[in-house]
Amino acid sequence: MTFIKRNTLGIFFTAILAYISVFISKLMPYNLIGAGVFALLIGMILNPIVSKYKILHKGFEFTSKKILRIAIILMGLGLSFKQVVEVGKFSLIVMIFTLVTAFGGGYLLGRLFNMNWRLSSLISAGTGICGGSAVAAIAPVIDAEESQIAYAISATFIFDIIMVILFPIMGRFFNMSDLGYGLWTGTAVNDTSSVVAAGYAFSDIAGNFSVIVKLTRTLSIVPIVLIFSYINERLLRKSDKSSLDNNININTHTRKKINLKKIFPWFILMFLVMVAIKSTGTVPQAISYSVSNISKYFMVMSLGAIGLRTNFNKLAKSGFAPMLHGFIISALVVIVSFLVQMAVGQV
Repeated sequence: MTFIKRNTLGIFFTAILAYISVFISKLMPYNLIGAGVFALLIGMILNPIVSKYKILHKGFEFTSKKILRIAIILMGLGLSFKQVVEVGKFSLIVMIFTLVTAFGGGYLLGRLFNMNWRLSSLISAGTGICGGSAVAAIAPVIDAEESQIAYAISATFIFDIIMVILFPIMGRFFNMSDLGYGLWTGTAVNDTSSVVAAGYAFSDIAGNFSVIVKLTRTLSIVPIVLIFSYINERLLRKSDKSSLDNNININTHTRKKINLKKIFPWFILMFLVMVAIKSTGTVPQAISYSVSNISKYFMVMSLGAIGLRTNFNKLAKSGFAPMLHGFIISALVVIVSFLVQMAVGQV
């Protein structure tokens, strides 16, 4: 009963916000802007008002964390391990290069711009994997703040809008094949809705292929989340040890073992279970489609809750550097994807 009293109003509020955001996104031509982005932005606009009502806060927190993880788990039922094979060796090669570019370049730019490593990593994840979904998946395991999540999604979103317009134009300018364009779009454009918009704007075949590539690219969330779980735990241990040494002036060389139970994101394990179930072929397409829609709606609710908990004035203090970081990394991923495909003869 206590849970219901503390959370119901906040959860209901985010559900209404998600519904409105989905409705607005459907009015956009070619699904140019996803519902999650609308939910995030509207939530941030409403933050000064809703922050005054403490009765909503617990529900917002539950939605931004728990329902977010449920959304990620359910997302697994829309993927199968077979898709990795279907996209072929060329797309896997391209994805390896783009991921290295996103995270390697993101790390270097983060150091250059003196950015918080969590914010830099979230922007790299959004650029290298799958936009807001990747940001949302990695954020819980590195203890990212709501403002960092919102900024990371915004940084990749703006670039995506530009790419949705420019990609079909560039694809025709370079006289790309449906296969080459699908690979390029699926590996270089961030958000799923933007991949769909840019892919089908070129041709139906290119659109189908770009979506398959994008879904396969989404599977890289699993190892990336595990890696960042480990990194975050190591940094926390290092920070705790440093604080201990400074306070009691004792240096110890004893290394504590990494607590795997603590750092392992169990919701990602459940995500893999859902992917495995989908891979058996026993799940009817209608059920898979319905669960996928529920997952997307929960994701929109979660992003709305994050927006509702994000103070725009605090977000603005992040400065121009993170936005520039996102633009540079996104541009590098687009260029690297194109160059790798030229090298393997798939353009």
